[in-house]
Amino acid sequence: MSIARLGRLLRTGAFTVALSIGLCGALSGQALAAAPASDGGYIGEKKCIECHGQENTHFTETLHAKVFRQNPRTQQEARVCEACHGPGAAHAKDTKNKDLLIGYTKGWGTPVEKQTAQCLGCHQGGNRMHWPGSEHAKNKLSCSDCHNPMEKISGNALLTRHTINETCMNCHQQQRAEFRKRSHMPLPEGKMSCVDCHNPHGSITKPLLKADSINNVCYTCHAEKRGPFIWEHAPVRENCANCHLPHGSNQDKLLASPRPYLCSQCHNPAVGHPGQFFRADQSAAAQLGGGTPSQRVIGRACQNCHSQIHGSNHPSGARFQR
Repeated sequence: MSIARLGRLLRTGAFTVALSIGLCGALSGQALAAAPASDGGYIGEKKCIECHGQENTHFTETLHAKVFRQNPRTQQEARVCEACHGPGAAHAKDTKNKDLLIGYTKGWGTPVEKQTAQCLGCHQGGNRMHWPGSEHAKNKLSCSDCHNPMEKISGNALLTRHTINETCMNCHQQQRAEFRKRSHMPLPEGKMSCVDCHNPHGSITKPLLKADSINNVCYTCHAEKRGPFIWEHAPVRENCANCHLPHGSNQDKLLASPRPYLCSQCHNPAVGHPGQFFRADQSAAAQLGGGTPSQRVIGRACQNCHSQIHGSNHPSGARFQR
């Protein structure tokens, strides 16, 4: 290009226009179009909003909306509404036919498997690796039973309730009651949540634990009970739930039954020192006809003496007394 021609372009502003066109062409290969052209039955987000204005008002506040509209990773995400609900052209022509669009409410009737497949199209792997075959999947739960991607109700994860615990307890009423017992995990106080122990998206265990056994879940907080110990207590090594209830109990320390009766369920009173606790000369309190209080039925009962009941590393701790 001659100097004279370059000067004319600069004076007329044509050079600026040409440069802008060139830059836009270069960037178009690196960024996705915000609104893909209508094809394959896709009509675009604006057409959806014409009827679903209220839904759009709530959806705009969510993380999905911000990602899909401002920084979509794929052409599918750039379709926004139709990225999850599928092509909307047929639905726009016949809004009463529920087979023409993927719905995420129980009343819409889309099969749960189809709903879940849409979500797993983006949210696969990671902690959702074991979703197929999990207890929640076998009970026909869909992602939308716990998550509401159309409205920001919770602080994170787009849950259907304000917190993780409220979402879980919407179905798990038994556990809700257990957490209200006298002795319970500090979940109602907000110091932990259900997902500290469970993976709701599936795991290799039936109760959806975040480890391969109950003990390994407990050890994440109670590391001092892991051992190894010179003297091990068999029921402790086998399963923490042999003695403790995991959510809540009306006994001390979440015990399954009060001491000393918890211990006597396994320890035969005829072996070793006598285990019968209410006798004529031994009781929880002095009787009218005589007798003395027994240390073995008050306080921590058996643990008054067998204090290291989870295991002992003392050379003389075979009876868990030190």
